[in-house]
Amino acid sequence: MRKSRFTEEQMVAILREADRTTVAEAAKKHKVSEPTIYAWRKHFGQLEVADVKRLKALELENSRLKKLLAERDLDIEVLKEINAKKW
Repeated sequence: MRKSRFTEEQMVAILREADRTTVAEAAKKHKVSEPTIYAWRKHFGQLEVADVKRLKALELENSRLKKLLAERDLDIEVLKEINAKKW
């Protein structure tokens, strides 16, 4: 997926600006297309900048916990195989 020139926080800030003005004005000011702003609105909805930061932190923590769980499950499988071979 192509990396955007805007961070998620900037996207939400542009969306809030589009809420205060028109979508066309906000799009022209930030040099993005109107469909882009509508796509961002579909993706971010009514999130605020702080909500996006919190969401990003939660996603990072979630991925870290998934990795830990996968490693633990792998260790359990290895121990089961070792235990099965001993008998």
